Amino acid sequence: MDFLDLLRAASTRNDSMLCVGLDPDPARFPGALRGDGQKIHDFCAAIVDATADLVCAYKPQIAYFAAQRAEDQLERLMQHIRAHAPHVPVILDAKRGDIGATAEQYAREAFERYGADAVTLSPFMGFDSITPYLRYAGKGAFLLCRTSNPGGGDLQARRLADVPGEPRVYEHLAALAQGPWNTNGQVGLVVGATYPAEIERVRELAPTLPLLIPGVGAQGGDAAATVRAGWRENGPIVVNSSRAILYASADADFAQAARAKARETRDTLNAARRSI
Repeated sequence: MDFLDLLRAASTRNDSMLCVGLDPDPARFPGALRGDGQKIHDFCAAIVDATADLVCAYKPQIAYFAAQRAEDQLERLMQHIRAHAPHVPVILDAKRGDIGATAEQYAREAFERYGADAVTLSPFMGFDSITPYLRYAGKGAFLLCRTSNPGGGDLQARRLADVPGEPRVYEHLAALAQGPWNTNGQVGLVVGATYPAEIERVRELAPTLPLLIPGVGAQGGDAAATVRAGWRENGPIVVNSSRAILYASADADFAQAARAKARETRDTLNAARRSI
């Protein structure tokens, strides 16, 4: 299936808008795993096995693996997800942002080496920085739009004087993604849960695109406000929580604690959706 078909199917099957971010930091691993970079796969696989019926997606962050020389463990983890949670799409959080032959290699890395269903991209070098990814039929591309960090507004909230209506950068990007840039029908946007008003504005400009929304949990984003701002019947949202779920317990019961936190977060999101 195309990425969006897979996402919708997982969302329906698991009654979920929750994405679990896989950001493995060995210094925070529980018990006997703590500090062991060779146990990244084992830790993440346990989280996957505990939550596979509660999520609509997984989002491994590539830097956490690369920093530990654990790219081989990421490959094994992708294989594990395919074997044990084949119904759940995987978004590789890479935030690549280059052009030409280099972008082609990054796309090959994401979709051929790791077998991701979608990837996060930084589109600020323009349309040609995302084109190589869009050539992969059925693969998703989430473009950074209005990010959750405080400094995001330094550029994203600036107005474009030479564009009719003088939209902010993130508004212009949302309109491009909804329109001419969505050449394969699989483009989405990244918008931070810490700015629900901006989520709502992005949704106005991109009513049907999937929104990947980080920032719920440890970053302080409000789950209910996020859903009210971004969810639409024909506009799916993928609400990411990473640390709050991964490190719900520092003991041997970490996988069970992660499951409990994931269920709680999923149910909070669903309650907010039902109240709309």
